[in-house]
Amino acid sequence: MSNLQVLLNGLIRENPILVLVLGTCPFLATTTTASNAFGMGLSVTAVLLGSNVVISLLKKVIPNTVRIPCYIVIIASFVTVVSFVLEAYQRDIFQSLGIFLPLITVNCIILGRAEMFANKNTVAASACDAIGMGLGFTGALLVMSSIREIIGNGTWMGINLTADLIEPMAILKMAPGGFFVFGLLIAIVNKFSSKKPAKKVGCAGCPMASACGHEGEKKEGECK
Repeated sequence: MSNLQVLLNGLIRENPILVLVLGTCPFLATTTTASNAFGMGLSVTAVLLGSNVVISLLKKVIPNTVRIPCYIVIIASFVTVVSFVLEAYQRDIFQSLGIFLPLITVNCIILGRAEMFANKNTVAASACDAIGMGLGFTGALLVMSSIREIIGNGTWMGINLTADLIEPMAILKMAPGGFFVFGLLIAIVNKFSSKKPAKKVGCAGCPMASACGHEGEKKEGECK
């Protein structure tokens, strides 16, 4: 695939949350508000981009027997940098994310892309993969958190939208509401991204008709 195809692949076709279903723990925990979700999405994207580039650069240097520990050290270094930046400039988001910020180190998305893509491809392709996966993750977070915050709290990014008009559904801020919205989003993505089944052909159009001994016996559309 071209670098553009690699980048776009993570948005829908291989969305890390809604298709691959990776990193669901921080996804469910940080989507109660859109601001928290946006902060988590950018943090994961920054760590994913940095770790993918470095791992791709060092893929011929890192011994195969210790590659996973090396990946974790590289990822943890970028997580530490991101944590320091958030603590210095966005302290509210830093405190809201809590334990889920350092847990980015062992996030399945980042380790998975390092193992499956970054150590097998060029730096440019790895960077595009990281950006695509990061944007896909951030987009899923924002959609999920917007639904939960607007309907469950009547606000968005802390701005009052519907709290004075309709009574918020508080259950959407809780775990059951999070799982409900998550399942709904996965169902929608599967509905629109699933491929249509191949059209059946009759025995006359089947290349194995003569070998199976039933040539001409089945009607059009019955050959499987």
